[in-house]
Amino acid sequence: MRRIDAIGIGIGIFIVGGLAYLGFQLFGLDGQQAGIWSQVLLVIGLIGWLATYVLRAVGKNLTYHQQREDYEQAFFQKRLDELTPEELAKIQAEIEQEKQTQINS
Repeated sequence: MRRIDAIGIGIGIFIVGGLAYLGFQLFGLDGQQAGIWSQVLLVIGLIGWLATYVLRAVGKNLTYHQQREDYEQAFFQKRLDELTPEELAKIQAEIEQEKQTQINS
């Protein structure tokens, strides 16, 4: 996230809080009660956002993890494409030998 994005999000949250305050005043709450309820809404929104972030982090469904996975796949595919047929056959034979060793153990 760029710095300007963070600033924009902060200003947006400030505006939403102000609009909630004005909305509560329009529904007949006094200034103090409108302030309390607008803060309650903002805190609930923050807790909801935090919960979605935690769920994505636990499930490793974040952009960083996806980018890293894509990079690793591309890296290994490139390495695989660079192998000669003889090297590829040798590696496959080693893998089969390892599988046989694990099965027999």
